[in-house]
Amino acid sequence: MKIHKENVLLLYLHKNWKPLVLFILFAFCFTIVFSLSHLPIAPILYSIVLCLYIGFLFFIVDFFKFRKRYKALNHLQKTITVQIGPFPAPKNVIERQYQELLQIVAKHKNEWTVQADNMKKDLVDYFTKWTHQIKTPIAAMRLLLQSEPSRQNAELEMELLKIEQYVEFVLQYLRLENMSNDLVFKKNNLDEIIKQAIRKNAKMFIRKKIHLNYSDVTCTVLTDEKWLLFVIEQILSNALKYTKEEGSISIYMKEKLLIIEDTGIGIRAEDLPRVFEKGFTGYNGRSFFQSTGIGLYLCQQILTKLSHAISIESEVGKGTKVMVDLEIRAIGVE
Repeated sequence: MKIHKENVLLLYLHKNWKPLVLFILFAFCFTIVFSLSHLPIAPILYSIVLCLYIGFLFFIVDFFKFRKRYKALNHLQKTITVQIGPFPAPKNVIERQYQELLQIVAKHKNEWTVQADNMKKDLVDYFTKWTHQIKTPIAAMRLLLQSEPSRQNAELEMELLKIEQYVEFVLQYLRLENMSNDLVFKKNNLDEIIKQAIRKNAKMFIRKKIHLNYSDVTCTVLTDEKWLLFVIEQILSNALKYTKEEGSISIYMKEKLLIIEDTGIGIRAEDLPRVFEKGFTGYNGRSFFQSTGIGLYLCQQILTKLSHAISIESEVGKGTKVMVDLEIRAIGVE
């Protein structure tokens, strides 16, 4: 606190050094004139002391006013992001003009913020409608491909599955910001959620001849079924993407941890601390051109809002182990 007062005093002296120097210069000039006029020394000293006393009182009062304004402006720094003002009363026309300029800037900033929010809302609404509408032609294409079974159609159906996953990915990404309004917490059978994710990726397992190690999980978890299903699907999709043909993927529980382990290419040690960063693709993403850098970021964000947690262990050439902690930690109100 003492340092704060000393700083304010230094700021005040820096602001008013010109009047102080001018006051001292005037006192010195009067002293020289009086002494050259051969006046008695007593009146001269009396005048100097009186001027110093009056000047001291003036600067004391002015300093306390300055400190009060300084504290008011410091307080404004904490609330300026919410609202502009109220400012201390301006001391002169220059201060008033500065305050008017800030009011104008704040007004324009609010207008631009509203405009940007409206544009973002329109964009989200457009892509949300697009993702829903694109599902119809995807479903029609799947029916057409299934109506004429062939090796080529099977390959096309796999690519169509990827498109469907990417569409679902976009939809969930758009919903992420306001997902709290869409959460429905209840006790869910984890085994059913996992099996839904496996069924959705069954054709990819068959195509790549990847062995699945999974036995029924007798576990119920307090969560939102739809969002947890999306996370498990995303983790499984990554495991399938980076596991070579005839590899294996294991899904099992260890206490409250859901573990999805693959025998894929693995993740470099230097990339592991950043795998949950938005847009980070790492060595694998740059080498295989399949990573968007959004999937694991999205998983972590969703699991955080579900009050779960996610962590990854990996070794290059041996595989990756993704661990989802399904224990409820703390559900906050947003």
